[in-house]
Amino acid sequence: MALIELTGIERVFRLGDVDVRALAGINLSIEAGEYVAIMGQSGSGKSTMLNLLGLLDRPNTGMYRLEERDVTTLSPDEQAAVRSTRIGFVFQSFHLVPRLTAAENIALPMMLAGIAPAERNRRVKQALKDFGLDQRSDHRPDQLSGGQRQRVAIARATIMQPAMLLADEPTGNLDRATGDEVISLLEALNARGMTLIIVTHDPKLGERAGRQLVMEDGHLQSDKRRPASTDFS
Repeated sequence: MALIELTGIERVFRLGDVDVRALAGINLSIEAGEYVAIMGQSGSGKSTMLNLLGLLDRPNTGMYRLEERDVTTLSPDEQAAVRSTRIGFVFQSFHLVPRLTAAENIALPMMLAGIAPAERNRRVKQALKDFGLDQRSDHRPDQLSGGQRQRVAIARATIMQPAMLLADEPTGNLDRATGDEVISLLEALNARGMTLIIVTHDPKLGERAGRQLVMEDGHLQSDKRRPASTDFS
């Protein structure tokens, strides 16, 4: 089943007297469970694509169907509800709440969704264990390493069991070894069935994905699939 279907997507920004076409005539289908890298130079449209997929932005024209539902016609509140339950986000700069502990950061989406405390506690306890953070549950972000902060961010992004995980340069603030650990963690989630979409300018990172979408000047320049036999371990 197609998780994502984009048809005729256009996104235009007005900069002074100039119209900048950030996305131009995008037609794209992504199946549930795929591992996709969106690549391209700065200004190519890849960040605009991520924002649109994450319902952080709307196209000027075209249709975006998520899980067979046209989400471009939803109200802002309806889009926010879809975003909070069906889409997980991982950012380069973590975006953790500084005054909250690791456990509280992970629990935050469930609190906002009104999930009962007993269920929140059960899920957080399991997430802390799954992500190797059970000894760091009471630590605030400034007491955690970069890799630990990103693991907290991934745990928070997946705690609502979303349909897809969007990762924007997830290793950008990490050293190579820690970045490899984070990517392996994301790939393990994908191996268990979660759709993973990564935006990156790093060709080596992009090559790990099962599918590479290359953006250029707002257009989808190429759409390639990696042979299943390729091994990056």
